[in-house]
Amino acid sequence: MAVERIWLDVPFAEKDEAKAAGARWDPAARRWYAPRPGVATLERWAAGEDIPELLPGEDRSLGSGLFIDLVPSSCWFTNVRSCIVQKDWDRLRRMIYSRAQDRCEACGAGQDREAKRWLEAHERWTYDNARRVQTLKRLICLCTDCHTVTHFGFAQVRGLAPQARAHLIKVTGMTPGQADQHIAKAFEAWKTRSRITWTLDLSILTDAGITLTPPPDAGVRADVAREALRAEAGGVPRQLGSSSRIGARRSQ
Repeated sequence: MAVERIWLDVPFAEKDEAKAAGARWDPAARRWYAPRPGVATLERWAAGEDIPELLPGEDRSLGSGLFIDLVPSSCWFTNVRSCIVQKDWDRLRRMIYSRAQDRCEACGAGQDREAKRWLEAHERWTYDNARRVQTLKRLICLCTDCHTVTHFGFAQVRGLAPQARAHLIKVTGMTPGQADQHIAKAFEAWKTRSRITWTLDLSILTDAGITLTPPPDAGVRADVAREALRAEAGGVPRQLGSSSRIGARRSQ
């Protein structure tokens, strides 16, 4: 008879500590568990309730397929993961991967360790220009390759633009010319949205009982972006100008 696992929610940064306290790893479920009930040293990692597969107010039809989806500069490097405590992030990510049946929702690929292709969570947003509110409306599961396409500006910073463009063409069936037009339009939309300082609406998370850590104020997010870009570029600062040429290098 199969024994039901006593699952644990162990943040990645605490995995060694949990292992030393007696936690065991299930490679199939990619999750830690207690070897038996009542292990006092593991109580701090006791699993919370599962997050519902449909978040309150989430639109699962929003933004299907693969396309470049550049976030405004006021929100660089302040993604959903940075706004959620690690324990809740692991619960949320597990739900996203599970409902996608551990496949990329854009190309259908699964995780492949040898190919260095992982599954990653990505946000879909809507923008209310009148209220200047950027609202999280969907979370999707993407593979590393599709996620790189989606954040095409960040791909450029990392020198991965040719690979991202090729993957966009492969998955969507676009011609090279159509792909270039798509890239140009994505950056035009990004420039327009980056003129606005957006307020983030993460209510689909808070309404699901997920604990948030406040994101940086909009006024300091540009500084956060500069520091992240500096680190990505090996300590060499990049100019965050407004021209299309500079904008095309910015991190998404």
